[in-house]
Amino acid sequence: MPQNIGFQLSRVPRLWRAVIDRRLAPLGLTQTRWITLYHLWRLGDGQPQCDLARAIGVEAPSLVRTLDQLSEQGLIERRGCDQDRRTKRIFLTDEATPLLQQIDAVVSQARAEMLAGLDTDDVAHLARLLSRIEENGLAIQAREAQE
Repeated sequence: MPQNIGFQLSRVPRLWRAVIDRRLAPLGLTQTRWITLYHLWRLGDGQPQCDLARAIGVEAPSLVRTLDQLSEQGLIERRGCDQDRRTKRIFLTDEATPLLQQIDAVVSQARAEMLAGLDTDDVAHLARLLSRIEENGLAIQAREAQE
């Protein structure tokens, strides 16, 4: 097994995001903002703030500032939850739609370029391998949290 596979696994996502970041910079979007908007769009409106944070891979308090900024830009709304007053649900505004379409076009183009030279079977196999590695990592975390 190559010794540097862990480094490769950490470099590829950074490189992927850097390509997208550079292309979205003219829209005035930071990585944190476009990732938050894109995840909310993919997950669907009405996500609890804590679930959105978990999907993005950040702590809920870290997401608050980004949500404040997106709210100030008129791209999202926070609404209280009927079942739990402590929970805030996040909704995209109509103003976010054209921006999300631009983000999606940039992400799709970057994906196509980053996966150039891989056929559909290669990509499916890569996805299965990455899922397996992720499952292993989650199992390790769960096991070590119990120890």
